[in-house]
Amino acid sequence: MEVYKTISDLRAGILLKEDIYSKTQYPIMRKDTELSKEHIEVLHAFGIQRVKVEERVTQKDIPESEKSSSMNTEDILDNIPVSMFELRKEYNEAVRSYKKEFGHWRAGQRPDVPKVRSFTIPLLEKFMKQKKMLLLLNDFSKPEQYIYHHSVAVGILAAAICKQMGYDKGDALQLGLAGVLADCGMAKIAPSILEKSAFLTKEEYNEVKKHTLFSVKMIQDTPLLRQEMKLAILQHHERLDGSGYPRGEKMETISVFSQILAVADVFHAMTSERVYRLKHSPYKVIEMIKEEEFGKFDIKVVDALHKLVGDLSIGTRVKLTDGEIGEIMFIHRDNPLRPMIKKESDGTIIDLTTHRNVAISKIVE
Repeated sequence: MEVYKTISDLRAGILLKEDIYSKTQYPIMRKDTELSKEHIEVLHAFGIQRVKVEERVTQKDIPESEKSSSMNTEDILDNIPVSMFELRKEYNEAVRSYKKEFGHWRAGQRPDVPKVRSFTIPLLEKFMKQKKMLLLLNDFSKPEQYIYHHSVAVGILAAAICKQMGYDKGDALQLGLAGVLADCGMAKIAPSILEKSAFLTKEEYNEVKKHTLFSVKMIQDTPLLRQEMKLAILQHHERLDGSGYPRGEKMETISVFSQILAVADVFHAMTSERVYRLKHSPYKVIEMIKEEEFGKFDIKVVDALHKLVGDLSIGTRVKLTDGEIGEIMFIHRDNPLRPMIKKESDGTIIDLTTHRNVAISKIVE
């Protein structure tokens, strides 16, 4: 039965039966929202007195003894957190192993793909299960060791995005391995260019652009990567509008796996500190990819990345790029990366859709 209730009488699990406005063009909360404690706090913060609701039984109302065990063993294992210390240690070990292999490639050896696979796959699997850890990648990276961190991180991100898009685990791990190997051709580029602490000249950049061709030649004979993954390595710097390289391909000629690698590559590059450039927040980067780079990337891939690392919720504590700490009070349906934040310092609410010079920096636990 639908009834009106005052805010003080609301409880988690009640179903909202009307759109809620508060001197806003768009609803601050939509009809059929299942209210949580955070939703109720938002209604209170906006001064809403009473709302139309429908009570219903939810999992929250069922005694623990009567709940069916709907989670299988894999679901339970996936929800056991890996400590940041443990994961960082394993990640750093993979970066060290990659750096050692990169030295061999510089000396003229072909990639030992089974060896790269051995230190890559276990790490990919951990990050695929613990998706929240993906936001730590830009903190793990070191600017002076960027090329090694970047390769490992691109593999991790590509595997996670692939899985998020509904591909099976085998495809995700294959693409993750391809992501780690995508820049192996950088070993053929002069160290003086790769290690330069300033922006490259046009001639130097043209040299760097050859690395995708070098990478494919170096791994073309391995049976451990499927042909579509080798194509993804070749195409991971192509763009849908034809502005990429090495062949300036467009739209349907660029595979979805290539697009996943492309998004993973640019996201990690923009969220990482470089010797010549400060890093951007993950939320700002997703916004930039969607807006400033519109038309270059497959929006389905970008949306998958958004869900992985930028899917914010009401009640989450965040740090803003201006240093302020606050709590998310309302998320705009059409602009979820720019929610309304209640600042802890003075209790004022700032709407990031109208304060474009400020963005979310990171989630605060």
